[in-house]
Amino acid sequence: MASTYNNLYLDARRALRRAGVEAAQMEARELLAHAAGKSRQELFRDMALYASDEVERRFGQLLERRLAGEPVAYLIGEWEFYGLTLSICRDVLIPRADTETLAERGILFVRGLNRPARVLDLCAGSGCVGLAVADNCPDCHVVLADWSEDALRVCRENIQRCNLGARVSAARADALAPPPVLLRDFDLILCNPPYIPTGDLEKLDPSVRDYEPVQALDGGEDGLSFYRAVSDRWKRALSQGGKLAFEVGWNQAPDVEYILRRQGFQEIHTTQDPGGNWRVVEGVQPEE
Repeated sequence: MASTYNNLYLDARRALRRAGVEAAQMEARELLAHAAGKSRQELFRDMALYASDEVERRFGQLLERRLAGEPVAYLIGEWEFYGLTLSICRDVLIPRADTETLAERGILFVRGLNRPARVLDLCAGSGCVGLAVADNCPDCHVVLADWSEDALRVCRENIQRCNLGARVSAARADALAPPPVLLRDFDLILCNPPYIPTGDLEKLDPSVRDYEPVQALDGGEDGLSFYRAVSDRWKRALSQGGKLAFEVGWNQAPDVEYILRRQGFQEIHTTQDPGGNWRVVEGVQPEE
């Protein structure tokens, strides 16, 4: 017997809640809209209508995969970050709301310069941070840099999706190595590096451990390898008075503050995310 969109939605929400999914309402809606090929507005409009057998079959398959642990962002192929809808796949991390704090700090810094700025999003992944800055700061130019060619493919897709091709580019760069000659003179470097200690990877939630790219999670033995390398090697890519800002794990802020101080950064500042965790650590390259 055919089901209405509303009944499919309610059944899925109930199943997701039983499975312990916190955002069951949102996820049920996103999966159903994707299965039906509808926007959210179209889905709300059509909730009383009957879904076709094909839509019901696709929706059932998506829900089964979600209940098995696969993240909804990978199932629908996109996710929202700072007002942008971005393409997402298993080659990149799913953008988190926590990371919007890093984007916000970058936006505030660039706006405060009152002039065109050059911004580097290092370890860019999907490009979410750099794209958010570019979208909110019309005078800046942004480079999205990552070592993974698969991630750079996603970056380029998102540059086009956000219509930012005139001011945003993508480049391959290894955050653990010195910067290439062409990646220099940035006013701001934003970096959300891998920061999970290697020994903790197996303890991660299965939805992260089993699906998200390990190279974007593994921060070395103590989780601080990228912070040491970037603050040491990439400070030469900053202009005098330029800023380096990191996203950090929930307990890593004091260690990253210490690393920045040892590398000569000044005006070190740490910002909490909306959940109250110290999430962004930043410092200024001193002017000679």
